[in-house]
Amino acid sequence: MFGHWRIGSVNGALLAAYFIPAWTLVAFNIMVAPVHGLYERPSVAVALFLSDHLQMAGMSTVRAAWLLALGRLTVVVFFAISLALLCIPRARRSGASDEALGIALSIGCLISFASMLMASKVGEMAALRLHATELLLLLGGAIVMLIERPAVAQRTVARVETPAPLGLEQAELLHNR
Repeated sequence: MFGHWRIGSVNGALLAAYFIPAWTLVAFNIMVAPVHGLYERPSVAVALFLSDHLQMAGMSTVRAAWLLALGRLTVVVFFAISLALLCIPRARRSGASDEALGIALSIGCLISFASMLMASKVGEMAALRLHATELLLLLGGAIVMLIERPAVAQRTVARVETPAPLGLEQAELLHNR
């Protein structure tokens, strides 16, 4: 059963096991109470950056919080699709889940990198460490996925027969074929 698991598949499953519950919880907290959810630890750097540097207030902050929650839920959905495709052996062997995993990794890297930059601008060190760790996890998964390619199925090659030697050892010219 475990003979067809690739390192990239296992790595993707482990990343999904972390990001699906963690980011779903953060996104649902933002959806239920946008301002309160935005000022919790995983998103506090974004909230402080929006209020201090971009001077957003009221409904603009709520819209930005919902946009952040939508981005996180998008990453969660693509990780879930990748996990669902990993459960199918033929899809796992051929690397069919790599596309969904790649989309999740790229959007997740973008969100984590932007959050890390915002945390460094506002001086929130705990959020900076959290987002840097998440970014390193996602970048590591992307590197493993890029380096490891799915195994190519071996195909039978038709046997090529050599032509019979020419009579009297005559040279074969291009127009004589």
